[in-house]
Amino acid sequence: MELTLYKGRPHDCTGRLEKEVRTYDLLDKLGMEYWRTDHAFMKADTMEDCKVIDDCLGATVCKNLFLCNRQKTNFYLLMMPGDKPFKTKELSHQLGIARLSFASPEDMEQYLDCTPGSSSIMGLANDPENHVQLLVDEDVVKGEFLGCHPCINTSSLKLRTKEVLEVYLPAVHHEPIYVKLTGE
Repeated sequence: MELTLYKGRPHDCTGRLEKEVRTYDLLDKLGMEYWRTDHAFMKADTMEDCKVIDDCLGATVCKNLFLCNRQKTNFYLLMMPGDKPFKTKELSHQLGIARLSFASPEDMEQYLDCTPGSSSIMGLANDPENHVQLLVDEDVVKGEFLGCHPCINTSSLKLRTKEVLEVYLPAVHHEPIYVKLTGE
């Protein structure tokens, strides 16, 4: 089945989850330009699926990893290019943290209102108390566009990187920490 790229929100949001609709509402309120593709038949949980979605969007869908420290007192959302390997040790060293691990699905849902496979920078809008620190690999900001999920992995968004950094993140009160990941 072929994917179609639409400008903006769906004309009819019937049957869509509230958290997805909230994402469109916020992007519209902020005056951000965005494009969307729907792919409920393909949940974007394999690299092959992501490649098809990337091609439709004309942007690389970012890999978003929800991490925490050993004590589970600090939570991090790492946004990095989907094709770059992730090495926990490399990121832990840059942050000065002894050990990072993947946070639980329950914590992801509590802080970002996302489930595994759908974590996204858009989930930061659901974290008004800033429990989650955004980490952005420097290669993400090099592209004109970035791709992410609207808090559910049955759709994907294409956004201007500059607008995400200069409009969206200040609006949701999350200041990114930039990291340099080599995958080594």
